[in-house]
Amino acid sequence: MLIDISIVVFAYLLGSVSSAIIVCRLMGLPDPRTEGSNNPGATNVLRIGGKKPAAITLMGDSAKGLVPVLIAAHLLNVSDLVVALTALAAFIGHLYPLFFGFKGGKGVATALGVQFGLSWEIGLCVTVIWLFMAKVLNISSLAALISMALAPVIVWYFWPAQELIVMQVVMSLMLFWRHRSNIRDLLSGTEGKISKEQGPSSKG
Repeated sequence: MLIDISIVVFAYLLGSVSSAIIVCRLMGLPDPRTEGSNNPGATNVLRIGGKKPAAITLMGDSAKGLVPVLIAAHLLNVSDLVVALTALAAFIGHLYPLFFGFKGGKGVATALGVQFGLSWEIGLCVTVIWLFMAKVLNISSLAALISMALAPVIVWYFWPAQELIVMQVVMSLMLFWRHRSNIRDLLSGTEGKISKEQGPSSKG
């Protein structure tokens, strides 16, 4: 029981470490919470700082989901319920970080890290769907929403545990909620395109 609780708490605390804010501070960039879309995520870091800090942020955010789930699922060999709670804790930590006033990012990279932590097949399938949709639709947020909407089915196919399927459904719903401004822009036809330079008013 102590191990189960510890890995869940560790996942939330790790998720609460904001890669975007830390990277921007270390590289002398503006706080991503006050520039661009005001979102501490890789897309906004790309907007205000370029590819290198954005790539570092993306890797950091992904690792926050990957590391605790890998430990829980493949090293500690805990129950499916604890794996699911660990995954959710890391994801919620990113969305509502303890160390940064509970104001975090939108969760796509961390969710993808969780999926790779469960199995490389799950992570790869979600990634391929995202890349294909991004190429076809040319809208990053829509590609992310479609891939995460399909993620519960992918989890069910590769690891059909009820706890993990419910976890992914909850995670996808929370991700949709965090993207509600993007959804409004999609419905109004004003969401930014990947191929176009996005200005400070963009909401990625």
